[in-house]
Amino acid sequence: MVAVSYDTPAILEAFSEQRGITFPLLSDADSKTIRAFGILNPAVEWGLGADKDDPIVVSELRKYVSGTGRATEMQRGMALPGTFVVDKQGRVTSRYFEEFYVERPTSESILLAVGAGTVPISAKRVSSSQLDFTTYVSDAAVAPGNRFSLVVDVVPRRGMHVYAPGADGYKSIALNLSAQPFVQMSPTRYPASETYFFEPLNERVPIFQKPFRLVQEILLEGSAEAQAALKGKESLTIAGTVDYQACDDTVCYNPVSVSVSWTVSLKDLIRERPTVTPETPTPPASGGRGR
Repeated sequence: MVAVSYDTPAILEAFSEQRGITFPLLSDADSKTIRAFGILNPAVEWGLGADKDDPIVVSELRKYVSGTGRATEMQRGMALPGTFVVDKQGRVTSRYFEEFYVERPTSESILLAVGAGTVPISAKRVSSSQLDFTTYVSDAAVAPGNRFSLVVDVVPRRGMHVYAPGADGYKSIALNLSAQPFVQMSPTRYPASETYFFEPLNERVPIFQKPFRLVQEILLEGSAEAQAALKGKESLTIAGTVDYQACDDTVCYNPVSVSVSWTVSLKDLIRERPTVTPETPTPPASGGRGR
């Protein structure tokens, strides 16, 4: 992973040291790369121009640049915040951008979305009579504005299947989470299903009978109200149930509801710029000889 910013190498070095960042931070001089990718933030230019007080411009600045609705000269050249995924041949295979500059997906959540995530040691395991579940979260700690993922890996027992979304007249497997303030939940992502032919009724229905994964994307809101409400809290727990009805080739069993939960630590959203210590001038060599 590499982060590209319009900041100077000195600022990036200070930020990396102060925040313990271990992946490369690259300085994009004069925003050349940002312009080449077509993601230069135009709202900054509008906010520094003659239309800076236009309500539309102020609204765009609040959404894409700052919570104040104002732009500063220091922000000139910044990019619209986003993430590109590039393959080994240098081709962009996917990209992730948001509608609010504070809110963005975590790198771990993106890796899960592209199928590169791994099961952490902290995963929880629970079983029912028909299915085995492994649950985990993409990130151990999140901040306001983070978009992260909850995962349920499901393994049907031998001979069992559950119904997939679109199975009319049957109870499809579903992840149902309890709502809570400042937590937005996107629709659950399901893998491709397979078709099951039930000969007695001459019907075909979508099912899962091999191991599969449910992914639930969560946005911890980054608004000022959310940041204030979450300040001082150490963790966030999201709870719910996996509801399903399992069948084998001869029997459909009673519907089952399995309790699941995920807990993440909370951290503050980093808003301040790093402190850059001016370099100390090198003194001249002794004896009056220059270097």
